[in-house]
Amino acid sequence: MFDLFKGRTDERPDDVKGIRHALLQFIKQTLQKAEGGEGANIKGLSIYINCTAAERQVYEAAVYTDNPDLLKSEIQRISDDYSLDLPGNWTLALTFEEAFPDEAVVMPNLPAALFVKTDTHFVKQQATAYVKALSGTTLKPSYLLNSDGGKYNIGRDEKAQSDMGYFRTNHIAFPSESSDERNRYISREHAHIEWNKNLAKFMIFADEGGIPPRNKVKLRSALTEKIVKLHATQIGQELAEGDQIILGESVVLEFSYQPQSHE
Repeated sequence: MFDLFKGRTDERPDDVKGIRHALLQFIKQTLQKAEGGEGANIKGLSIYINCTAAERQVYEAAVYTDNPDLLKSEIQRISDDYSLDLPGNWTLALTFEEAFPDEAVVMPNLPAALFVKTDTHFVKQQATAYVKALSGTTLKPSYLLNSDGGKYNIGRDEKAQSDMGYFRTNHIAFPSESSDERNRYISREHAHIEWNKNLAKFMIFADEGGIPPRNKVKLRSALTEKIVKLHATQIGQELAEGDQIILGESVVLEFSYQPQSHE
């Protein structure tokens, strides 16, 4: 059988297909070494990319930044073809312009690194963060998040009944009775924020009510000013200081590690 992943690893590709090919080969080889080639113990993968500004557009296309599910599907296909046995609930995170963690495996021929998350391979760290609405009206002026606080749901009304009949608690809630018209466009199950102990970062995830075609969740980076759309519930985006979470068309939450002045 022809092996798509054979080839030299010391050459540096500079086009979309070449970068994607090299990255997938590197992921395959790393997974074969991790956990003795038994992927059932792997909880997720984090890909770090530190390319130049001129290269960024090419690298974003290579990893399907606009639709990360495509990259996850290609990695899953590698797992299936090579019997790596990744679990059904493994996660994928993509990060640009951040230092590589000490635990990550660095690619020899690309400005990228891979961190394989397992139950025993993660960075233990605690943190607090704050979220406040820049537009739209929440029940509280700001919200305190703790790394040991679990999942912080975001949605319309504090107690909201889902389409399946169960009730969900929205910790960051936009009340329906508010005179702010923008609140009406928030789903009852729009998104959630949770702490990723492997990355030692808070992450934003879209929930069922926050993905197309029902609704939208976008993240605007304070560092790069780039906007990323969340297309799936399984793939989250890391949150950094000053990032803005855009819900629907016009509701905006600001994420910060700095205490809010009115608290």
